[in-house]
Amino acid sequence: MNKAKVICTNGYFYQYDKKQMSFAQPYPPLGTLYAAAVLEKADYEVSFFDNNLVKDHREIYKHIDASEATFLLIYDDGFNYLTKMCLTNMREACFDILAYAKSKGMQTMICSSDSTDHFMEYHERGADFVLHGEGELTLEELMKTLESYSDLKEVHGISYYINEALNKNPKRAIKKELDELPFPAWHLLDLKDYKQIWQTKHDYYALNIATTRGCPYKCNWCAKPIYGNRYNTRSPKKVIDEIAILIDKFKVDYFWVCDDIFGLKPGWVQEFNALKKERGLKFKYKIQSRVDLMLKENNLDALADSGADIIWVGAESGSQRILDAMDKGTKVEQIYEATQLLKDRNVKVAFFLQFGYLGETWSDIKQTLKMVLDLMPDEIGISVSYPLPGTKFHEMVKSDLIEKANWTDSDDLDLMFENNYPPLFYKTLHRYIHNRYSIKKGWMSFLSIAALKKGSFTTKARDIAKSIYHLPLGIYHAFLLSRYKSSK
Repeated sequence: MNKAKVICTNGYFYQYDKKQMSFAQPYPPLGTLYAAAVLEKADYEVSFFDNNLVKDHREIYKHIDASEATFLLIYDDGFNYLTKMCLTNMREACFDILAYAKSKGMQTMICSSDSTDHFMEYHERGADFVLHGEGELTLEELMKTLESYSDLKEVHGISYYINEALNKNPKRAIKKELDELPFPAWHLLDLKDYKQIWQTKHDYYALNIATTRGCPYKCNWCAKPIYGNRYNTRSPKKVIDEIAILIDKFKVDYFWVCDDIFGLKPGWVQEFNALKKERGLKFKYKIQSRVDLMLKENNLDALADSGADIIWVGAESGSQRILDAMDKGTKVEQIYEATQLLKDRNVKVAFFLQFGYLGETWSDIKQTLKMVLDLMPDEIGISVSYPLPGTKFHEMVKSDLIEKANWTDSDDLDLMFENNYPPLFYKTLHRYIHNRYSIKKGWMSFLSIAALKKGSFTTKARDIAKSIYHLPLGIYHAFLLSRYKSSK
């Protein structure tokens, strides 16, 4: 019997997120490629449509019209914080695609953070099946069940309608043995547009890989809808094997390791480093981690030696009171110590910063600004507290989420719950922090040039020029902050 034909696609659209598109750092939909690989391994015929770089989500309609597929699968990247944010313009685009495929007589399936959180809406707008949580095993079992006309009640991790009644089956257990999964189906994707963007805007070409799933820590605002508080890891050998294939096939020299937290398992980074050297591989990479993890064992030395270029850490706040309220489990002193240790090893460090957490005061904000200016990380990423469904923080503020519960795009930065200051305060604060950071960076570059220190003169001159631009803006935004503070 011939296996069914499936169109695999994703639900994120860079063109609908001007902030992310301006960064010119697009990454392929890794989670979707994993789902496609699982289907191919089970002998299904898969066609892949990549929505990431399309100008309009309706471009997929021609692909649907020309296809003989009987199934459409939208499978979002569970490794990407952008998809976990559940942006409303992406949601509406997915609704349109589901409805169009259904109008063509296809059976429709979707797996994403947003569809897990809002599965009833997705069913109402055209989804026959919503896959809840981690979806690869659920997807394969669902396809086999549909083909054999078996009982859908036996498939854990799905919701669906039968006789106009909505059914939601029990949750599926998280997969522990990640090495059993096939490598992502990279052969289905045309990467030339990605490569062109990277090489036009940057001096390197990057792809994304994942080495783990989940995070065992308890930050009460952090997304947990896919993997929960579990932490499972691939073996260093499997990861190195995949990296070697990607380097050989796509001539890539840089990787974003898109784990929630990298290198937590004792000895993992050390083995990874040894295998990289044994294979003679040349690449750099960036990761996300925690400051307390940086201080364990000899992790920092192994990371630096294995090619870690930049490490993004969830600094979040310079106020210990706020870190404790977040259940972050880290200390401000650890942020200072880990940052200095990374700099000592010539590894760049970047801070995720979060403003607007419930109860945050101006004093807390000043402590965070002081921390940034004291430590001067190589990059900063600023957001305001965003209530993700399924988190303790969402439960704390959900009564305020009446007019708005999701951002339109990642540059929205709207504080959606009642706090000490109005939403305009936090949008202005975002700009003000960047003003102060850029001014300090320019001043440091000026002093470096004056002292005849080594380093790129072009980069330092650019920093100085940016600081001159940000100086009047910093004064202006400080004035606005003062007004917004007093208006509350």
